[in-house]
Amino acid sequence: MCDYSLHCVQSRAARSGELLITSEFPNTVTRGFSAVGEPGVAVCLSPGTELVFSEDAVSDHPFAELFPGMRFGSIGARLARFRQVNQELSDRHHDALEFANGRIVTLTRLRPGQTATVLQLPAQYKPDKKPLEAEAQTSLVTPPEERTV
Repeated sequence: MCDYSLHCVQSRAARSGELLITSEFPNTVTRGFSAVGEPGVAVCLSPGTELVFSEDAVSDHPFAELFPGMRFGSIGARLARFRQVNQELSDRHHDALEFANGRIVTLTRLRPGQTATVLQLPAQYKPDKKPLEAEAQTSLVTPPEERTV
């Protein structure tokens, strides 16, 4: 998914094994992922997508620039799973990462310029047929006495 404030930005779905970079997008108030070599194109993640950062991920922190050696904003983990938060609140950012250490950070709080690789996309359930078509096929294959209703 791409957050509500990225709807005016060109976007596409993430691909397994792809290298992403945390990015700021023109004319928006949010951050997200773009593919390395495709600046300005938001890469949308589905809930459950797993990522690994090249280094410990870092979020914005007001003291980070004042005291760089103190690692303010360090999340302390590299492995993360994409999820959505605050969905009941329409005026909030929903796209977030849940890191292996349990911390949840919205994408818009991630410091720009960090790279992450898409490890695994979530399994997608896509029904091939409508329920009535499935029932019609079942009746052709299963003898009437064995069907359960």
